[in-house]
Amino acid sequence: MRRIRQTALDASVAVVLVVVEGLRTPGALGWISAAVLCAPLLARRCRPNAVLAGVVLLGAGAVVAGVADEIAAVVIALAVHPAARTISALVGALAGIAAAGLLVVAVPGLPLVAPQAGAESFETTPITVFAFNAVLISGSWALGRLVRARREQAAQLVELRERQAATEERLRIARDVHDVVGHSLGVIAMKAAVANHLVDSHPAAGREALGTIERVSREALDEIRAVLGALRDRPEEVEFDRLVADVRSAGVDVVLDRADLSAVPQDVRSSAHRIAQEALTNVLRHAGATRCSLGLAVVPGALSVSVVDDGNGTGTATPGHGLRGMRERVALHGGTISAGPEPGGGFAVRARLPFAEASDG
Repeated sequence: MRRIRQTALDASVAVVLVVVEGLRTPGALGWISAAVLCAPLLARRCRPNAVLAGVVLLGAGAVVAGVADEIAAVVIALAVHPAARTISALVGALAGIAAAGLLVVAVPGLPLVAPQAGAESFETTPITVFAFNAVLISGSWALGRLVRARREQAAQLVELRERQAATEERLRIARDVHDVVGHSLGVIAMKAAVANHLVDSHPAAGREALGTIERVSREALDEIRAVLGALRDRPEEVEFDRLVADVRSAGVDVVLDRADLSAVPQDVRSSAHRIAQEALTNVLRHAGATRCSLGLAVVPGALSVSVVDDGNGTGTATPGHGLRGMRERVALHGGTISAGPEPGGGFAVRARLPFAEASDG
């Protein structure tokens, strides 16, 4: 459709030029010569180089013949615009006009049709006429270069955004894998230690620990498959209950205070789940805590996530991949996060994830 509109516009311009030249030059010669000169413009966008070469030859012939010579520069300027890939298009166009002008000046009896009285031509004012032609053609070529450069820049920007989106997707998958593996291995390691210690003295407790290891391992594999499958918006609810159960099974008493998350977008809930998962994993690994609270609160326009433990207060003080990953997830939503020791002891991670609230109308 766009190409049709452009061709229709070119046809309209060609018709206007033919009418102007036909009315200016008495007889059928003006109409015919103008039509021949303007006809190639209909294909100037799909065959720019071929049209430019043909129009330059026809324009030079018009200057030598003395018919339609005043619109020759306009037609060449229109043809050079879409062909403005290199400087050679401009040089060729100017060279064609200059050669025709020199021929008219140097050869007696040219142009074949004498110009009208008082009209400027290569025969009467060659320098002025060539300067006008050069400015018109050069301006059209420069404008074509500018338009082409902007289109190329826009295409490069689109490609850059696509690459950036792909890079962000890979980083998201890497963060998810890190969170899943880190949390699951933390639970497995603690349960393996319990099973190894109780396997002889308390077989039932040892088997229970081994069963937890098997369950957590299978769940971790399922999550990793989902992550590597790039399932952005999983339809199921984020399983905070299972996350809390895993940490409780590792020996830390977790209190879950969760609000109704039905109004929270899925991507925000997923990020909150990963932040909570990483924070609880750090509690298992480093804090030396026995109690921990996980809070999920919906405030106007945001989801608030907090993980507070009663450990030694140094569990996540050293920035690592986990804290960096949490900050990256918060940054995706334009939120805020804080992590540090509590005044009365323990360690706290608090994050705020903004989201657009759905309107009732």
